[in-house]
Amino acid sequence: MSKSPNSMLFVGTGVGVAAVLTLAANFGDHFVQSVPDNPSMWVAPADSLFVSAANADSEAEAGAKFGLGREALPEEIAAWDLDVRPDGTGLPEGSGDVWTGDELFAEHCAVCHGDFAEGRDNWPKLAGGKDTLADKDPLKTVGSYWPYLSTAWDYVHRSMPFGNAQSLSADDTYAIVAYILYSNDLVDDDFTLSHENFLDVEMPNADGFIVDDRDTAEKHFWTDEPCMENCKESVEITMRAAVLDVTPEDESAEVEASATTEDQQEASAVSAGAEKGEVEVASVDAAAQTDAAESTTMAAPDPELVAAGEGVFRKCKSCHQVGDGAKNRTGPMLNGVVGAPAGHIEGFRYSKPLEKAAAGGLVWTPEELRAFLANPRGYMKGTKMSFAGLKKDEDLDAVIAYLQSFSQ
Repeated sequence: MSKSPNSMLFVGTGVGVAAVLTLAANFGDHFVQSVPDNPSMWVAPADSLFVSAANADSEAEAGAKFGLGREALPEEIAAWDLDVRPDGTGLPEGSGDVWTGDELFAEHCAVCHGDFAEGRDNWPKLAGGKDTLADKDPLKTVGSYWPYLSTAWDYVHRSMPFGNAQSLSADDTYAIVAYILYSNDLVDDDFTLSHENFLDVEMPNADGFIVDDRDTAEKHFWTDEPCMENCKESVEITMRAAVLDVTPEDESAEVEASATTEDQQEASAVSAGAEKGEVEVASVDAAAQTDAAESTTMAAPDPELVAAGEGVFRKCKSCHQVGDGAKNRTGPMLNGVVGAPAGHIEGFRYSKPLEKAAAGGLVWTPEELRAFLANPRGYMKGTKMSFAGLKKDEDLDAVIAYLQSFSQ
């Protein structure tokens, strides 16, 4: 009886499969363990990658039993355990003074946060913002917003400088945080921050945070049935989006909107007049200021005040120089500035507002310098001076006396 090609193929295939199965069985016998009678007592071999949680009393026992992992070394734990708590827990020993921090801040931080912690471009401001938290657009800085100094220390030490995190030593971090405190007028220039006096520093917004109790205080919002219709007896317009023209109008509202628009126009006119008036006043008073500057012989400054002013001037040294060999830097050199006409240093590129004021006859009398140094941007809108200003009267008196001691 002849066999068809199909039947021969079937037989050949069957023989091949049988051979493969036989080989697999023989091969597997060498590696498959017998199954215990009680599955709950199954124990994996020592070199197994599978750990039975039911069979391990602890992670340490599991590691010892199965050869997985090892105990963390003390130095590894120390490297991971970086957090600092508000009560000072986690602070390492160390210290750093304001002026060491000034140098370190200029080297590591100023490129993003500005020489005076005033911020650059979209990088955050670290200083300023005092009494602004209730404003429509508050300025939240270390000095105005952060409730705990530990937050600043921990963040600088853990995450800064940008791109080179954890490269600062504990002493470096203490110094930089001391400088940030100084930039916020929270400490004096001779202050040294350390692990010993860390908790003595009072942050202005320490009481500005509350415990989050929404899980109990607002629990009814989550459990009550929400109102879906007729939830209020009446609907009233409490605010108006007049600029966007999206608030529904009625006759009384139009009168109100008209009055509001007139008030806004009047306010704008007053504001514009004030800005213009600043220039006009400078022009009108320029002659008087010049006469006063020329006719008044300035008395020699008090040596003690000059010495104090040298310390205050450290805030200015990153941009200005005085004394022999003084040169223009980011700001002009300041030899002879007291009593001199504004913008008098040849070759220095002043801001347009200062050039305009100089053309109007502005003279840097002690009174004008005092007003400018107290609030540069408020005194002269558009100035390139990024310094936030000196807040203390004694600092203003001292630095002006110090500048007055340098002639042309």
